[in-house]
Amino acid sequence: MIGYVLAIILIAFCFDFFNGFHDSANSIATIVGTRVLNPLAAVIWAAIFNFAAAFTSSLAVAKAIGGGMINQHVVTPNVILAALLGAIAWDLITWWFGIPSSSSHALIGGYAGAAIAKAGLIGITWGKQWVETLSFIVVSPLIGLAAGFTLMTSVYWIFQRLPARRVDKLFRPGQLFSSALLSYSHGSNDAQKTMGIIVGLLVSVKDKFAIQTGFLHHLYLANNDTVPDWVRLGAYSAMALGTLFGGWRIVHTMGSRITKLRPVGGFCSDTAGASAILLATHFGIPVSTTHTITGSIVGVGATQRLSAVRWGIAGRIVWAWVLTIPASALMAAVLYFILSHVVPL
Repeated sequence: MIGYVLAIILIAFCFDFFNGFHDSANSIATIVGTRVLNPLAAVIWAAIFNFAAAFTSSLAVAKAIGGGMINQHVVTPNVILAALLGAIAWDLITWWFGIPSSSSHALIGGYAGAAIAKAGLIGITWGKQWVETLSFIVVSPLIGLAAGFTLMTSVYWIFQRLPARRVDKLFRPGQLFSSALLSYSHGSNDAQKTMGIIVGLLVSVKDKFAIQTGFLHHLYLANNDTVPDWVRLGAYSAMALGTLFGGWRIVHTMGSRITKLRPVGGFCSDTAGASAILLATHFGIPVSTTHTITGSIVGVGATQRLSAVRWGIAGRIVWAWVLTIPASALMAAVLYFILSHVVPL
């Protein structure tokens, strides 16, 4: 049992690595697309600020995932493992096709699917956390769109007398700040979701670990109220490493295929997206950083003219959003049934 649990924790950190790999495009696409930084410098920049969130962000999102969405009485190591594998599978599929789907919603969908496979609908804790999470699938990109549109319109109005080249020159260093803020907000929200999953695992096996002594005895948790430091640092480290490797297919989609961005547009989209994500993190809402930044990019592009946004690409992304939770839930449910026969607990 102990070896199995430790293996699941390792897989959870692998998910965080894939999350950073998959979602690195969110943080660096605009800064690469506008050529403010080259791809290597951009991923290093993003990874640094992903990890910086470990020391300053709250734990509200981790606690919401760890104890607010799934009935803890049905959580077992197999449920956790199936959730993680289902989310990783969906992430890899969407990465392969260059679609910026949500790693966060893949994990939430996988967790729900595995819990339902284990206990039926009573495996889900229907309440505030689910209402907020499902609502923000729609709300977060709209907030990003509105914030990006408003900020870009304000910048146009303030700097309307300056030539476009001079405005871009002014905002090139500003985009370093906005990209760092977006990377920080991504780490502060996304890494916490895996932390919450690991906490749920450690609470679910507390009776098994309670009979152990030494180091292993201290692995278990009595409740979901705390997140051990090693879990926090492990999650943020894995995400930062994943960001370093980057998801270049999605960078291309986010950075140039949705709309053509200049440095001023990159600054506005990153700042708007990061502000919306940090607001959600403050209130403990597990949002999709992918959805939010995509919405802000669309909002910035729409200030030029509606035709500046490639709506066909945007529509394809929206379909990925719609499918993420049910698809990852289905994958996790199938995996749970397989695991329950292979590793009966």
